[in-house]
Amino acid sequence: MLKIGITGGIGSGKSTVSKIFALLGIPVFYADEQAKSLMTTDALLIQAIKANFGEDVYDEHGKLYRAKLASIVFNDAAQLKLLNSLVHPAVINAGERWVKQQMNCPYVIKEAALMFESNSYKYNDYNLIITAPEDLRIQRVMLRDAASEEQVRSRIEHQMPENEKIKMADFIINNDETIAVIPQIMALHHRFTKQLV
Repeated sequence: MLKIGITGGIGSGKSTVSKIFALLGIPVFYADEQAKSLMTTDALLIQAIKANFGEDVYDEHGKLYRAKLASIVFNDAAQLKLLNSLVHPAVINAGERWVKQQMNCPYVIKEAALMFESNSYKYNDYNLIITAPEDLRIQRVMLRDAASEEQVRSRIEHQMPENEKIKMADFIINNDETIAVIPQIMALHHRFTKQLV
């Protein structure tokens, strides 16, 4: 079974592309959702977060104060790197366990915003990046999250530049609204399925 990684900068459309693969019957592991879940369910990860960022980032019922943690890490590159060093290994392990549970499918998708940054791309057979011009990505996120342009640009600055990700990817899907996305997805689906026939 092939493992295909999907990534892309914020607003590139990676979740939309992943959902189209899911409609084709391909199992999808959403790493970012899994990270949020593990930060409130994985006892060892919770303990490590408390040890490094303070007991008060969780309430007495174990709920994570996401805004409080975000205010610590997004204003300090070293703190963000530290948090990622705790969360990424837990997510990678969860992803590998999930892959072993998938049956009767030609390939699986692992979708992650920080796939190259976390080095989780090394666990995949192929890596696919969804690309779109930065201005278009900013517009999409402003509409989606009701965020200001400044807020979105700040989030983009915390991610690896798209041109660096493109160099590391095996395949590219262009989502700039000038080329239809579904034919690009179907071509890759055919390729990944055919490899196993």
